[in-house]
Amino acid sequence: MANLTMKSALTVAAIFVSAGRTAQAQSLTVLPVSIQMSNGQLATSLTVINGGSSETSIQIRGFVWTQAGGKDQLTASDDILASPPLATIAPGSIQTVRLVVRKPPMGKEVTYRVILDQIPPPVLPGTVQVALRLSIPVFVQPSTRTAAHVRFQVERGGGRAYLVAINSGSAHETFRDIALTMQDGKAVTIGADASPYILADSSSRWPIVSPAPLPAPHGVLHLTAQALERVIDRQVPVVDVQP
Repeated sequence: MANLTMKSALTVAAIFVSAGRTAQAQSLTVLPVSIQMSNGQLATSLTVINGGSSETSIQIRGFVWTQAGGKDQLTASDDILASPPLATIAPGSIQTVRLVVRKPPMGKEVTYRVILDQIPPPVLPGTVQVALRLSIPVFVQPSTRTAAHVRFQVERGGGRAYLVAINSGSAHETFRDIALTMQDGKAVTIGADASPYILADSSSRWPIVSPAPLPAPHGVLHLTAQALERVIDRQVPVVDVQP
C-alpha cells in the first residue's frame, strides 16, 4: 500500500465576498499532502472533502516533476492519470480520486506532482472570487532499493554566493530548518524560495543573502538541517565557480 498518513491533510478555504458584505466560504480538505508509492506500486488515491456550504468543482492533472539548475520544473504528462479528472463535490461530501502511474520506474525513484484546481462558479456581479490550486508531490519507488546521496557546498561567483545541495543518489531527500554559520559563529542568511526537496540526480540552490563580504574561498561554513530521518550537522566547503 502507499504510505498514506491520514492525519496529514491540507485544508484550504476561499471566500467569495459580495458587494452587499455577505460572504460564502468554500473549504476543501485534501489528504494526504504527500504520496509515497513503494515497492513497484503503481496505484493509490487522494481524498477530497468539501467542508463548505455549497458544491464545488475540481480538476486534477498529473505532471512529471524534475529539477534543473536548482529549479522545479513541471511537464504535463499522461504517465500519471487521475480518475475522475473532473468532479463536482456536494457540500459536506467526499470525493475519492484514484491515481495510476502508467510506467513503472526503472532503477531510481520517479517523481510527479498532482495539481488540484478548484473551478470557480460563474462570476456574479460585485463578487470577488479566489480559485484554489494545490500541488501534491508523488514519489514512486522502483522494485529495487533506492537511497539519496547528498553533498553540500557553498559556491561563489559573479559577486554572489549560493548554498548548493547535489543529490547523486536514486531517491529524493528533504531538508528543512537549514542553518549556516561562519567560522566565527556569525549566522548566514539564506533565501527561502528553493524547494525543500532535492530529487534523485538533481540539485537545489539557496541564495546567500548576508553577510557581506562573501564567504572566503577554500574556507568552510557550518551547516545544520533536518532531513527526512536524521539531523544534518557538517562542515561545508566554499568553492569558486565561473559566473
